Amino acid sequence: MTLLLPLLLSEVVTSADERAKTRANSVAQALLIDRLRHHVSVLAGEIGERNVYRPAGLHAATDYIRGEFTAQGHQVTSQRYEVGGVASENLEVTFRGRTKPDEIVLIGAHYDSVQGSPGANDNASGVAALLEISREFFQFTPERTVRFVAFVNEEPPFFSSGQMGSMVYAKAARERGDDIRLMLSLEMLGSYSDAPGSQSYPPLLRFFYPDLANFIAMVANLRSRRQLRELVHAFRAHSDFPVESLAAFEAVPGLSWSDQLSFWRHGYPAVMVTDTAFYRYPHYHRASDTLDKLAYGPMARVVEGLRQAIAVLSR
Repeated sequence: MTLLLPLLLSEVVTSADERAKTRANSVAQALLIDRLRHHVSVLAGEIGERNVYRPAGLHAATDYIRGEFTAQGHQVTSQRYEVGGVASENLEVTFRGRTKPDEIVLIGAHYDSVQGSPGANDNASGVAALLEISREFFQFTPERTVRFVAFVNEEPPFFSSGQMGSMVYAKAARERGDDIRLMLSLEMLGSYSDAPGSQSYPPLLRFFYPDLANFIAMVANLRSRRQLRELVHAFRAHSDFPVESLAAFEAVPGLSWSDQLSFWRHGYPAVMVTDTAFYRYPHYHRASDTLDKLAYGPMARVVEGLRQAIAVLSR
């Protein structure tokens, strides 16, 4: 019995530690869910439609994001330009790399919404994720420089034009000679379902991917396929949330429909992280894209997995 006692005590302590860790993780997850819901509520609820045709809403969103970054202790840099006489801003915070500061990992999400929509999933969900991944990111002490950028003017009629916020940013980055090793575009992260047939695809892809809309997708053009593999590997190493990936031609419908396109056009590797938008979300670009349509629990699991994966890639 004397010999067994230390072993029994060790098992009791280990079990208690595991229970405490589980409780702590549950509390942290609940807090993350609340913060994500709050961001979406402000952007898509209190502010609502936000674009150059609703400048008051656009500027209120800009101020909110700047305020959140600042409250996290970050210094915010603004890239300002005008569209039709309306001031537009890309907002950036930077974690300077410790040993490889010239190598950059960039995470971005657009904060404008399409005309006629409050844009809860498109793309308040992406902005909410951006704000929560940046929160306390300094704890990871990145070797590479990590930038978080909130982009303006992604939606039509500016998409793929020189007035698109990420296009303005990527062009300036290329002119500066920025060594962006990976750009991640966070585009619609809030829609999930376990219902059979809830997921659709471009032609032929349905034969290779699940029909349940319960996963997060990571997609890239062919030139970015190595970076895509690294991101998927890092995500799976730190999260059990289902993830599907695709590297394909940019002509595949939806593959290039976000800010990653701007970086591809300027020669940078980029990956879009998305719930697949209109392939599962019936409220895409509609007035019904409201905050009550989002699944915040799964979204929080995706955000935490991305936070850990980005920490790995920044090392």
